[in-house]
Amino acid sequence: MSHDYAAILDAILKEYSLPITGAHRVTHWARVSENGLRIAEKIGANVEVVALFALFHDSRRWNEYHDDGHGERGGDFARTLRGTLVHLDDHRFELLYDACRLHTDRLTDGNPTLLACWDADRLDLGRVGITPRPERLCTDAGRNLLKWANARAMHEHEPTELLATWGIEL
Repeated sequence: MSHDYAAILDAILKEYSLPITGAHRVTHWARVSENGLRIAEKIGANVEVVALFALFHDSRRWNEYHDDGHGERGGDFARTLRGTLVHLDDHRFELLYDACRLHTDRLTDGNPTLLACWDADRLDLGRVGITPRPERLCTDAGRNLLKWANARAMHEHEPTELLATWGIEL
């Protein structure tokens, strides 16, 4: 079953507590999605999990800066939508949950889907003035995207086509 990403995003934004213009805004999520799908294609990661990670990983932040537990809260929120908007079998859901829960732990080993998710997010650090370090990326595919993704992050590129599929027009 395919996912209705616009409906998922609507559910997320109904309870999103940070300013929609902050560092963890929807355009960040869209760049993470684009980064992750490029990596997933190269390493055989699960594209559904990667796409959902982009939406949920920062969806339950309470603070733009230091916010322990926000990834786990994002995974917990995804769990509340399971069966209505999130349609993953147990294995893929656990990958999504772990990707969200562990995405700030600086891990670099694991399942290819987890690695694609974590690299996708790390590649967008340029939006907050941090150039990702190649040795902190998990995959060669992520390292190969570093220059391209960092430039997009630093210039706050708005992935308008993807955002439109999510029901967002800027």
